[in-house]
Amino acid sequence: MSHTWDNPGTGQVHNRGVFDAPPTTQPEDLATGSRSTPSQPGDSTGVLQRYGPLVARILICQVFLLSGVMKIVDWSGTEAEMAGRGMFWIPFFLAAATAVELVGGLSLLLGFWGRLGALVLFLYLIPVTLTFHTWWTYPPEQQKVQMLFFLHNLTLMGGLLLVMSCGTGPISLDRAGRRSP
Repeated sequence: MSHTWDNPGTGQVHNRGVFDAPPTTQPEDLATGSRSTPSQPGDSTGVLQRYGPLVARILICQVFLLSGVMKIVDWSGTEAEMAGRGMFWIPFFLAAATAVELVGGLSLLLGFWGRLGALVLFLYLIPVTLTFHTWWTYPPEQQKVQMLFFLHNLTLMGGLLLVMSCGTGPISLDRAGRRSP
């Protein structure tokens, strides 16, 4: 999503993304697309734009990285849980799930091919959610917890969708090679 704005006095029209810095009236800003003056002490916009995506990626990826590690640590327990949900080809799907969680989580953490990593994790969560957290199929005493896990996965999918649409942010390996002068 982008917004269009006019530069007063010049008639120039610029498009900017939702997370881009607001327009300024300094001519050098219009030419370079960046601020030439430091942020004011009360201006948290620059700090949020710089560090917000990094913090968000760290918060999102921890779930996948920890889950992948826990699958390795308790391989047989995870196999039993998968068998309990009626899954087949358990060794294949367990290895695939572990790889997706670890590689996708690292992709988000480092911001390396972050949009692709977010897409893979988003698509991975669809069958996981519909296989393990269909709360309406559980006994009544487990439905509340499973409903929270279901909603938790939907929330993760929302965060991953933001990464896919907005990118990994300025502090990422995706942006390391694209520095402004």
